[in-house]
Amino acid sequence: MKKITVADMALCALFAAMSAALSPYSIPIPFSPVPITLTHISVFLAGGLLGARGGAVSQIVFVLIGAMGAPVFSGFQGGLGVLAGPTGGFIIGYVICAFMVGLIAERFGNGMKILPLAMTAGALCVYAPGILWFMFVTNAGLLTAITACVIPFLPGDAVKIIIGSALVNKLAPVLKGRFKSDKTNTSV
Repeated sequence: MKKITVADMALCALFAAMSAALSPYSIPIPFSPVPITLTHISVFLAGGLLGARGGAVSQIVFVLIGAMGAPVFSGFQGGLGVLAGPTGGFIIGYVICAFMVGLIAERFGNGMKILPLAMTAGALCVYAPGILWFMFVTNAGLLTAITACVIPFLPGDAVKIIIGSALVNKLAPVLKGRFKSDKTNTSV
């Protein structure tokens, strides 16, 4: 097992801070309690640049900061009540997303052929717990949950995947060696 260095901790903190900076600014959607945010970009970057372990750790830190009451969730909210509310599953899904993106990038490389697939898989890892928790909290059916919490977000998520893939591909050489396996490939 690789030792965690001060630089590794600093990178995890940086990506937790990036999520905390992007998440509060949101655009509410009238028919859904789930707002549009840019958080996916920071989560995709965390997984793609820090790998599975580092990406997940960064998002765990982000979730814990918000759970303790810091206003880092959408709409400048914080606290356990947000996690217990209808969007809580999506927030927890960020941890799984960063892990999945990082795992795929570690195993198959982080080139432009793999990253969009890794980030699509990561987005599904946000949607799965998000939809399930939304259904549990609101007593909504699956079709209602998908209509309110997935379909309106797909075009924006596609754009975030394109942006995230391009950024990871360009930034990965700078962070080479942090939380990465030797299989990492930054070629196009």
